[in-house]
Amino acid sequence: MPENQELNFEGIERQPLAVFTEKAYLDYSMYVILDRALPTLGDGCKPVQRRIVYAMSELGLAAAAKHKKAALTVGDVLGKFHPHGDTACYEAMVLMAQPFAYRYPLIDGQGNWGSQDDPKSFAAMRYTEAKLTRYAEVLLGELSDGTVDWVPNYDGSREEPAILPARLPNLLLNGTTGIAVGMATDIPPHNLREVAAACIQLLDEPQATTAALMKHIKGPDLPTGAEIISPRADLKEFYDKGVGTFKARATWEMEEGNVVITAFPWQVSPTRVQEQIAEQMRAKKLPMIDDLRDESDHENPTRLVLVPRSSRVDLAEVMNHLFATTDLQRNYRVNLNIIGLDGKPRVMPLRDILGEWLEFRTRTVTRRLEHRLGKVNRRLHILDGMLVAFLNLDEVIRIIRREEEPKPVLMQRFKLSDEQAEEILNTRLRHLARLEEMKIREEQKALAAERDDIGATLKSRAKLKKLIAAEIEADAAKYGDARRTRIIEREAAQAIDETTLIPNEPVTVVLSTGGFVRAAKGHEVDPASLTYKGGDAFKALARGRSLQSAVFIDSTGRTYSLPAHSLPSARGYGEPLSGRLDPPDGARFAGVMIGEPEDLWLLASDAGYGFTARLSDLISDRRAGKTVLNVPENAQVLAPAPVPTEDSLVAVISSEGKLLVFPVREVPEMPRGKGNKLYDIPGRKAAAREELMTAVTVVPPKAQLLLWAGDVQKVLEWRELQDYLGERAQRGAVLRRGWPRKIDRMEASLAP
Repeated sequence: MPENQELNFEGIERQPLAVFTEKAYLDYSMYVILDRALPTLGDGCKPVQRRIVYAMSELGLAAAAKHKKAALTVGDVLGKFHPHGDTACYEAMVLMAQPFAYRYPLIDGQGNWGSQDDPKSFAAMRYTEAKLTRYAEVLLGELSDGTVDWVPNYDGSREEPAILPARLPNLLLNGTTGIAVGMATDIPPHNLREVAAACIQLLDEPQATTAALMKHIKGPDLPTGAEIISPRADLKEFYDKGVGTFKARATWEMEEGNVVITAFPWQVSPTRVQEQIAEQMRAKKLPMIDDLRDESDHENPTRLVLVPRSSRVDLAEVMNHLFATTDLQRNYRVNLNIIGLDGKPRVMPLRDILGEWLEFRTRTVTRRLEHRLGKVNRRLHILDGMLVAFLNLDEVIRIIRREEEPKPVLMQRFKLSDEQAEEILNTRLRHLARLEEMKIREEQKALAAERDDIGATLKSRAKLKKLIAAEIEADAAKYGDARRTRIIEREAAQAIDETTLIPNEPVTVVLSTGGFVRAAKGHEVDPASLTYKGGDAFKALARGRSLQSAVFIDSTGRTYSLPAHSLPSARGYGEPLSGRLDPPDGARFAGVMIGEPEDLWLLASDAGYGFTARLSDLISDRRAGKTVLNVPENAQVLAPAPVPTEDSLVAVISSEGKLLVFPVREVPEMPRGKGNKLYDIPGRKAAAREELMTAVTVVPPKAQLLLWAGDVQKVLEWRELQDYLGERAQRGAVLRRGWPRKIDRMEASLAP
């Protein structure tokens, strides 16, 4: 731009950025609310739905017509009325054609229009074909009767209806969902006959309460059937307030000892439910179920079969568990947020919705009658002129033959209007027979009677109500059907306690040096007889029951817990604990514990320190575990030992082959810490780790002490332990001559 040229802002509006952005956002918000997301009370349609239905009617795609490509409809809608994305428009069209989504579909689709399993699996619009359903006539039937206002389309090239003249409250019948800016709507579908009966009652009794209307409208009526289990009070709450929730669950029946699921809740995928049940079966959370089969076909669209393991299985309890843990039961939100007759969005209770819709219907019927009355009066006016012409036929013919402009002459001679004169001039000669005069008089008589009847109806509020009620009743008989969704109040579903599904049996948890874990049934398990991966070997074991928690301790003194029944079988190599737990880098698992929460266990490090702790203090539900034993620098954690009784003896052995036995009462009980000295290792040897405490165990009265040096096992009887008896923190005595000096594992065993 040249330096001497100045900017010219003449004619440009200037305003603060905050003011501009606020106005732009509010305009956008109101556009989304009013023209996209929320339905209008009168016809229950969003703008795109209304335009699709109207465009299809203009294309001649009525219920009696042939199906036409969906792409034709979408293109017509976008080009004439709705300049937005074709994908969104087609998805709106698909929704109105899906019988599992709409209670009363507006579109009859041919081809792949999606399934309940995957509503989005419909074919592209170039493949599918569509026409309107018979029910769509409820929205379109009175469109040409002067019942609604017409507005210009987006480019002003044509007009479209501002609303469709619905003869029934489609808003409640098909329901809808939508998310706008700062508000949303969730309206469940209802039964046509029930809603129609409630409308008729409200016409007769304008002061009828919600409870009175609910004698007809029992609750939502979902397209897929199933059953609503919420208490009547919950249903009345959202009908009273316009917001609330309700629960629906699948229906099932017993057939030859099996469970057969016959209907799924609305908007629930049967495949998803099968995956949820199969996952529980794989996780052994449904041990009472032997098989799961999908036997759905054309004759039985929904048929999912659960086969129990035996006839003793309580199938009602199993289904109650599945209702609580799968999508076989679902919660639905209700938010009756609607654009009312005043053009403003608001949450409305049931009574207000029906009352305002009846007001809309009254206006529509009034406009229809007035439109018809105007046509009748115009026709009677024309017939009056035609009758004059027949009564003066020779004169009329003479004027037409002789006058260059017969129209004004006819109007002056017989006091006719422009319309009457024009109709006379347009009448063919063949219609000038005597018979036509009789037809005119008969038509006059019929139209006069109709005029009087319409006039009387318009003047009488009672007659108008009676007409509206009769029309609603006729449409209910023509388009209505029986309720699909049963309403049965039931107790809340409860999942089966996992522990009740698992047998409480003895198990032995085996830990390997490589950190692999497995659980074997019974307590008579010889760890040497198990197979291990190459380079792996037995490390520690603990005996307990399948319903107890197995607690593991690593080389840093942290403890972790897992349910014993969840551990892999001992038939294989087991699974690495690192796959289910998160120990610190470089840590190795040192031992395992299992038992009751109040059981005492002795924890120790090879530096000679240790203490006893309750198992409940060692259990952690965190994958990272928790620190329990403070381990001196460079020291290692020893395998923990259970404390059976208070009069048991602690046996510790050092790397120099010295065994010390002392009462377990001398060991302090602590929830965590380093512990007290159990075995005296001189400071110099301890610092250089020249002497270590290599194993520790607790021996109950009259039991044997089993010692292992590799595969070599030695046994000390209870009476022989007295030779090594001393006090805690002493040095102990050297094992008898000829015994191995390097004992790496000890275990107490009751004498046979």
